[in-house]
Amino acid sequence: MLNIPTQSFPAPSSQQRIAPSGQSGRNKVALKPGHSLMDWIRFSKSGKDLTGLRGRRIEVTEEELQKHNRRDDCWTCIRGMVYNVTPYMDYHPGGEEELMKAAGKDATDLFDQVHRWVNYESMLKECLVGRMAAKGSTALKGMHIHTIIPPPPTGLVPSTSVAPPDKDSRPRYDWFQTDVTVHLVIYTKRKIPSSGCTTVDLEARVLQVEVLLGKMSYIIHLCERVTDIHTANSVGKIQITMRKQAKGKWESLGQPLEFHNTFQRKKDRALFYRDCVLVAKTEVNHNTFVFKLQLPRGTVMHVPVGKHVYLKALIQDTEVVRPYTPVDQNLTGPTQHSLQESDLYLMIKVYPDGVFTQHLNTLHIGDHLSVSSPEGTFSLHRLLDATNLYLLAAGTGFTPMVRLIHLALQDMDGIRKTKLLFFNRREEDILWHSELDELAANDARFQVEYILSEPSESWTGRNGRVTESVLNEFLIRPQGSKCYVCTCGPTAFTELTTGYVL
Repeated sequence: MLNIPTQSFPAPSSQQRIAPSGQSGRNKVALKPGHSLMDWIRFSKSGKDLTGLRGRRIEVTEEELQKHNRRDDCWTCIRGMVYNVTPYMDYHPGGEEELMKAAGKDATDLFDQVHRWVNYESMLKECLVGRMAAKGSTALKGMHIHTIIPPPPTGLVPSTSVAPPDKDSRPRYDWFQTDVTVHLVIYTKRKIPSSGCTTVDLEARVLQVEVLLGKMSYIIHLCERVTDIHTANSVGKIQITMRKQAKGKWESLGQPLEFHNTFQRKKDRALFYRDCVLVAKTEVNHNTFVFKLQLPRGTVMHVPVGKHVYLKALIQDTEVVRPYTPVDQNLTGPTQHSLQESDLYLMIKVYPDGVFTQHLNTLHIGDHLSVSSPEGTFSLHRLLDATNLYLLAAGTGFTPMVRLIHLALQDMDGIRKTKLLFFNRREEDILWHSELDELAANDARFQVEYILSEPSESWTGRNGRVTESVLNEFLIRPQGSKCYVCTCGPTAFTELTTGYVL
């Protein structure tokens, strides 16, 4: 055991776990032939009665739900809707044991812990039994009930000055105007990063602003009459400047919409997507590409380092969602820090049997793709005191490391050494091989080492797999240093490296 502080990409319970054969990450089981996601989509569209009710929809009492708790008769409830998941049992990537944890009960909390990003309504549409029956106050169990909270009085009348924040820890907002612009000011009442905590979307006169503050999310949601949007941050304050569609004085900021002025846990919010355009696709190696996506004109979004986004696409009439970590445009150029940047770069491996990646690979320049707001629990806080940063990556687990490398070398002078240990099968699988070598040659603070599990005869580097002895040799702790380790790869790799390091 090396006992060095470590943080895995993604967090242990995250759905961003990277897995082989194009699977999204959880602990997987070997599915029978003919039981892939695409096979489930075909089966669910076959017209067979998957509910056992011959097309009827029923109200399900709690007592009735509890009766269907066996492998051959399994119902479960998610957000007030009851599904017969018996037909899905053999198609579930997590296996029968995981699905049976939800048998005969309300599984909303369990689902949100593991599958929050999955569009279950589309996946299980043909398995819908009906709605949970009302039973006093318990009728709302499993359903998210949201109240539209009116904004404070200062948000609905003209204002010429910005009042200081009160002592409450809840963020608040105010606004002021000129004849041609509107300035929305959000007081976070806490220290905020210089970039990456605010996402702004303006579409069809609907303005949504989300501010990420640790594990919490603050949202402004209004019907507006504005066009161009720009954002700026200062200590404890975010200012959003918008151009009016027509000159004149406003009597109010706008009409409050659902979730306006709410402050709650990020994980309790539904994923919000915007429509992006594929503007470029660049080959990285024989099976991996960088997809450049352009955000809509009314969107301002910067994905914080270590966070990811979800991509959503309609495949054979079923919505399929997958998580990906953005990278920088390249390794050797300057880091993109602009709060107004409009492009997103995603390095994605295309798997022969990957339903989603095969779909991505068929997209043409100009095609559209839905992209979520930033998600994830990774925190840079403990990295601020580090003097030595160690990165352990396997395969496409390299993608979160790209921006960490940039950050460490360009923005964190306190980090004296950044070392990447990169595991792959073959030399042709190494992502950005030449770029990594170039960076190591030009920056003495960066070092990279490759280990291949299936090297060719011409390979002169190291070979093998991750072991405790390999990590002991790599993770050298200099005298007086503060070391930090980040690891990302297939689930088994992440768990193994974390176990060795802690």
